[in-house]
Amino acid sequence: MAKFELKLPKMGESVAEATITTWLKEVGETIELDDAVVEIATDKVDSEVPSEVEGVLLEKLFEVDDVVQVGQTIAIIDIEGEGASDSELDQTKESVEEAPKEAEVLESKMVETAEAVSVSSVADFSESSKFYSPLVKNIASAEGVSLSELEGILGTGKDGRVTKNDILQFVEDRKSGKTIAQPIKEEVKAAPVVAPAKKEEPKQATPVVASGEDEIIAMTRMGKLIAHHMVDSVQTSAHVQSFIEADVTNIWNWRKKVKADFMKREGENLTFTPIFMEAVAKAIRDFPMINIAVSGDSIIKKKNINLGMAAALGDGNLIVPVIKNADQLNLVGMTKAVNDLAGRARNNTLKPDDIQDGTYTVTNVGTFGSIMGTPIINQPQVAILALGAIRKVPAVIETPDGDFIGIRYKMFLSHSYDHRVVNGALGGQFVQRVKEYLEAFNVNREF
Repeated sequence: MAKFELKLPKMGESVAEATITTWLKEVGETIELDDAVVEIATDKVDSEVPSEVEGVLLEKLFEVDDVVQVGQTIAIIDIEGEGASDSELDQTKESVEEAPKEAEVLESKMVETAEAVSVSSVADFSESSKFYSPLVKNIASAEGVSLSELEGILGTGKDGRVTKNDILQFVEDRKSGKTIAQPIKEEVKAAPVVAPAKKEEPKQATPVVASGEDEIIAMTRMGKLIAHHMVDSVQTSAHVQSFIEADVTNIWNWRKKVKADFMKREGENLTFTPIFMEAVAKAIRDFPMINIAVSGDSIIKKKNINLGMAAALGDGNLIVPVIKNADQLNLVGMTKAVNDLAGRARNNTLKPDDIQDGTYTVTNVGTFGSIMGTPIINQPQVAILALGAIRKVPAVIETPDGDFIGIRYKMFLSHSYDHRVVNGALGGQFVQRVKEYLEAFNVNREF
C-alpha cells in the first residue's frame, strides 16, 4: 500500500517546534489536495498544515496541545484508500519517537515539501490582502477568474478562506449565469508576538501572594512565549543603548508635498516607515558588522540585508514580518513591501516565510506617542532600532549669518545592541549614520 507521511514543515528561523492546537480532519476522513489537516501554533505565527496529497487520514500521531518538532511526522495519509497494517503503523510510531530533539539537528534535516501534483504556473494575485492557496490560484488562473472576482467569492474555509470547492462552484455558477457572491469583510485577528521558542517556564524569584480581592488571570500561551523570549534575550545578549536625535524636517516637508502624487501614480500610501527603512538599509551596507548573528564563539556575517519591521496591532500584540533584500529596493519598492506586509499582518494572512530570515529589526515606538525606547534585541540578531515620535520643537539653526531659533521636526533614534560583539563605537557610529542619511534627505528627489 502507499502511505504518505505528513510532516511538520519549517516555520521560520530558530523555530524548532510547534504546538498542535486543532485537528481539522478525523481518522477515516477523506482529504483533498491542499486541504488543511491540522492547526499549529508557534511563537512566531499560527498556521495550518495543508495536505500535499489526496487520500484518507489513516492516523494522527499527536494529540491537541502536544509539542511537535520540525520535521517530525504528524499524520499518516493513505493515498490509495486502503488500511494500514499494525506492523506498518508500529514502524511509523517508532520512527516518530526516535526523531531528533535538538533544534540544530532538526533544522539541518528539514524535509522539503513533496511535489505530489504537477500544477501550472500560478497567476499573480499578490495585490490581494487575502490568502489564497496555490491550488485555488491555479484553478482561478486556468478558468480566467480575475482578482476582483476571486475576492468576491464567499469562502467557506477557516476565517472565510476560499477552498477548492468554493472556486469550482464559482466557476460552475458563472458558466450557468447564476448570481456571483459579493465580497465580504475579513475578520481581523490579532497576530502573534514574535519570540523565539523556549520550553522552560519563567521562574519567579519571590512567591507572590494574591489577596481575596485580587483577580488572578492565567497567562495565555502567547503570553508565556513572550515572557520566555524577553528573559532569554536579556540573559543571552549584553544590552547596551545609544540614543541620538535626528532632524527630519526635510523628510516631513517632502512627504507632505508628494504623498498625493505618489498615491495617484503608485496606488500606495506613502508613510514615513519606508523612508526610514531605506536609510537603515543604507547604513547597514556601510556597517556590515551590525548585520551579524552569534553562534557559540563564532560570528555569522549575514550576506543579505533582511529588515524586520515590528507591526503593532490594536490589541497590543506584535508580529515582525521581514523585508527581504531591503537594500536592493528603491523607495517605491520599499513602500509596496511595507504596505503589503503591514496589511497582511493586520489580516493575519502572513505566511511563515514572511517572518523568517530577518537580520536586523526596526520598531516604531512613536506609534504610541513615546519619544524614545529601549527595545529588546530579537534573537538571534544583535541589534534593534526604535523610532520615536516625530515632534515639532524649537531648535537652534546654524547659518552662515549666525544662529537663530526655528521650528523643526525632530525624533529620537534608540539603538539597542549586543555588547558581546558590537562595541560602543560601532553601535554609536551606525545610528549616527542613520541620522546622517535622514538629515541629508534630498527634498528635490523623485520617487
